[in-house]
Amino acid sequence: MNRHHAFGAALLLAPLAAAAAPKPAPPLFFDDFADADASTLPAGGWQLRSAAGHPGVPGAQWRPDAISLVDDPARRGNRLLRLTARTDGSGEGTVQAQLCHQRKVLHGTYAARIRFSDAPVSGIDGDPVIQTFYAVAPLKHAFDPQFSEVDWEYLPNGGWSSDKQRLYGISWQTVQVEPWEAHNSAHEEFHSFDGWHVLLMQVEPQQVRLFVDGRPIARHAGRNVPVAPMAISFNLWFSPGGLLPKSTEPRVYTQDVDWVFHAAGRTLSSAQVDAEVKRLRRAGTARIDTVPAPQPPLESRCDF
Repeated sequence: MNRHHAFGAALLLAPLAAAAAPKPAPPLFFDDFADADASTLPAGGWQLRSAAGHPGVPGAQWRPDAISLVDDPARRGNRLLRLTARTDGSGEGTVQAQLCHQRKVLHGTYAARIRFSDAPVSGIDGDPVIQTFYAVAPLKHAFDPQFSEVDWEYLPNGGWSSDKQRLYGISWQTVQVEPWEAHNSAHEEFHSFDGWHVLLMQVEPQQVRLFVDGRPIARHAGRNVPVAPMAISFNLWFSPGGLLPKSTEPRVYTQDVDWVFHAAGRTLSSAQVDAEVKRLRRAGTARIDTVPAPQPPLESRCDF
């Protein structure tokens, strides 16, 4: 074959080669919390909170050792992320737990399988414990217009100045912490959510849709839609002002997380998320994070 024929053949083959090139996989974050212990969580992009401050009981500690990885008693070989909080009724005797991933997610689908608890694992029941899954951007100042947050809060013993048991699904516009003034859209479900549930949030430029166990429960729009990159987070804490009296035996609460998932830039149904999680598990993928960080990277803090 001479030069001219070779050049012509290359031109004919070039489109075929281009067409055969696989499309890049869409950005994805998934953590199955399958490691031996919590010491590996920072290598997966997680921060374990130690900084004092909002939210929760004034004077309470946020301690990294309140976060652990444990065996799932219901499924052999499965591992769970466990958050543990305890209180003796005083600020100095209260320990709360929080972990946060990198601040780089905005539009897309968020989901997690979580075990909520109505009662403590030890001690008397009744403290206003708050069990959560959320994504948040920092509040730089009161009524910061770039503040963004979507979250789930389960309050089995009430809290936030109400004794009603409820699950909150909330999308935020902005907030002032002191004195408290919130601007958000909130949906409340007034019954027990004790046990395992899959919580899902579809965050789009114009709306947020919330699902529990595949059931749509709320749609929020207008100003109460995230506008800035956020960090996926979990925390377990106590609503201020409602603790039971001080006691010698601490009251201990736990919250377990089986897995967490985020598909960046894609709106997936509950069934699609379930299929994706099963696919990842079948492939033996304990952790994956292909979601690109903003450039330059944003500061990722774990103190809110």
